[in-house]
Amino acid sequence: MLVDGGDGLGGTCLNVGCIPSKAIIHAASKFETVAKAAAGGTLGITAAQPAIDLSQTVAWKDGIVRKLNAGVAGLLKRAKVKVINGWATFSDAKTCTVKTADGDIVISAEHVILATGSEPVELPFLKFGGDVISSTEALSLDKVPDKLVVVGGGYIGLELGIAFRKLGAEVAIVEMADRLLPLYDKALTDPVQKWLEKHGVELHLGAKAGSFEKGQLNITTKDGAALPLKADKVLVTVGRRPRTKGWGLENMGVAMAGPFVKIDDRCATSMKNVWAVGDLTGEPMLAHKGSAQGEVVAEIIAGHNKVFNPVTIAAVCFTEPEIVSAGLTPLDVEGRDDVITAVFPLMAIGRALALEAGDDGGFVRVLASKTDHRLLGVQAVGQHVSELSNSFAQMLEMGAVLEDVAGTIHVHPTMGEAFHEASLRALGHAIHI
Repeated sequence: MLVDGGDGLGGTCLNVGCIPSKAIIHAASKFETVAKAAAGGTLGITAAQPAIDLSQTVAWKDGIVRKLNAGVAGLLKRAKVKVINGWATFSDAKTCTVKTADGDIVISAEHVILATGSEPVELPFLKFGGDVISSTEALSLDKVPDKLVVVGGGYIGLELGIAFRKLGAEVAIVEMADRLLPLYDKALTDPVQKWLEKHGVELHLGAKAGSFEKGQLNITTKDGAALPLKADKVLVTVGRRPRTKGWGLENMGVAMAGPFVKIDDRCATSMKNVWAVGDLTGEPMLAHKGSAQGEVVAEIIAGHNKVFNPVTIAAVCFTEPEIVSAGLTPLDVEGRDDVITAVFPLMAIGRALALEAGDDGGFVRVLASKTDHRLLGVQAVGQHVSELSNSFAQMLEMGAVLEDVAGTIHVHPTMGEAFHEASLRALGHAIHI
């Protein structure tokens, strides 16, 4: 039995997260391609000046979401899962009351799986509403704002800010840290910052956002100066928090780990037969982590001996260019002398050049143990590198050594050759550099 609170089957990712945002990003990239062709031609291709009707783009995006919603509904029906649409409130660990359109339903269960997800963080001085929006509202705007200010330089703010810049908006980004994407090392984020600067995005780093009134966001710059920024919309993307309020978590008696529900390696909470998965359980807040946890819990309830103990959970920033990170990074091994690090630039990959993806400073980087050459981490930055993420994760999960990657014949011409070349370089056998 599945209780869905109204966001739509598929949760945050499908309805207001990964899928709709990538659809908008794709549309923005297509618009940019045509705009480049109209501005003097590219690759011998010319075109008339393009126009964007964002309401139609959003309608197309909504169609994708509906199609996937229907697909999930079909899977649930085939698996004979009963879906109840309504808001559940727990009175104890195993009992909840669901408010539905047809009245209240009381459900008592032997096993309970909590998967309530997360929600955007709201700033007390920038409450959501009107022209102050979260990523959810940004994905359903009916027109491109002339001036967009993004508060927060993390991956959500940058993904959407870049998309709206491609669509023609003037964009400014306000970030408290001294650089963008502060959880990633500078080598990975520099190509993204260079793209932003090249495309006229205002960057206010080390700055603090203040109040928004009369179409003006007041910020304090790094040097303490007050600066007003004109804005038609202010997109607040300062993070997400687990959705723990409003459904009776406090009545369930489960232990917490800070703002998250505490779980063990079986995704079990402190209450017997109450399980938790996804964003509710902590970082990284990624859809593929939640799905994998859900599979583990289902196997355990079915009587199998399973644990959730991945070697890595790869993450992707769908910025321009894209960033991928799996396993340990240079920040994690800083000061250690037992790690090999090797970088291979995309400008030396034929496929990257043929895709116009070789001149933005992109690269693939591998980290491995000096003693046994075991892969410890893989990162990449560049156009289309998100498609390499599964290969990175797979090699790490299988405990591959550099020789495994170097000894695998990689298809030519592909972007994945950069992973091969980086591993060869780490072994001192680089051919193409």
